Amino acid sequence: MKKILVPIDFSECSEYALEVAAQLATHHKTELVALHMMGLTQAVLNKDDSEDVMQAMFYMKLAEKRFAEFLEKDYLKNLKVHTTVQNYKEFQEINSVAKEFDCDLIVMGSHGSSGVREMFVGSNTEKVVRHSDIPVLVIKNRVKNFKLEKVVFASNFDEEVVSVFHKASRLFNLFDAPMELVYINTPGDGFRSTQEMHNRFLQFILAAKADQEYKITDINTYNAYSVEEGIFQYSNLINADAIAMPTHGRKGLAHFFSGSIGEDLVNHSDLPVITFKI
Repeated sequence: MKKILVPIDFSECSEYALEVAAQLATHHKTELVALHMMGLTQAVLNKDDSEDVMQAMFYMKLAEKRFAEFLEKDYLKNLKVHTTVQNYKEFQEINSVAKEFDCDLIVMGSHGSSGVREMFVGSNTEKVVRHSDIPVLVIKNRVKNFKLEKVVFASNFDEEVVSVFHKASRLFNLFDAPMELVYINTPGDGFRSTQEMHNRFLQFILAAKADQEYKITDINTYNAYSVEEGIFQYSNLINADAIAMPTHGRKGLAHFFSGSIGEDLVNHSDLPVITFKI
C-alpha cells in the first residue's frame, strides 16, 4: 500500500476518518493524501468582474488556510501528508484524485446520526462509494485504536463477486486480517437448504481458484429475516472489527441490498464499512 486518500470537510466525521487513516499510515508506512473540496460555482470562477474574481480568490485562500490549520494534528507529525484543495462539486470526482495520486484506499467519514445508513440512501459518502475504483473505508465514530483483526466479508457468492473477493483478500492480507465469509440466508430471497448452499459455495471457491485456502465449511450461513439485519447481527456476534461488501458502482449497493437499511438496525452497529467495486 502506497497512499491513502482522506476527503476533508472540516467536520468531526472527517477528523475521525483522518485519525484512522493516520493510524493505518503509521502502522503500514504509507503516505496520506488530504483532499478538501471547495465547491465554488463556475459562475463565480468565470466572472470577469474584478471584484468577483477577488472574492473567489479570497475564498480559495481562506479554504487553504483553514485546511492547513485543520491538519495541525500531533498524530500527523511523523507522516508524509500530501495536500490538495480542489474546486470539485461532484463527489464522484474524488475517484480522479485517487488515480492522480495513485492511492490504494479512501478513508471517509459518514455524517449524521443515521451514520452508515446515509451511505446507502444517497449521501456524499454513497456517491464516493458508487464511483470509486479503489476500496472505500467508511468511518462513523472516533476509533482511537483502529484495528482490523477480524473482518466480515458479506456476499451472495455469485461468480461476479470473484474479482471483489480477490481485491478484499489482497487488502486484508496487508492488514493481516482474516476474513470471516458469510452468506445471509433469508426467506424473502428464496430460503436455501444446507446442500444448496454448499453447492453454491463450492462453485464460488472453484471459480475464485481458492480451493487451497478455503473449504465450503469456511463460508458461514446466517439465517435472518433480511440481509441487512443478518450482516449486523453476525458481525456483532463474532465481534468483528469491520464489514466488507461488494458494490455495483453506479448502481450503488442496490444490487446487494434489497431495500434501505433500517435506521434502528444501523444505530446498533458502529462498525466501519469497507466497500469494493465489482
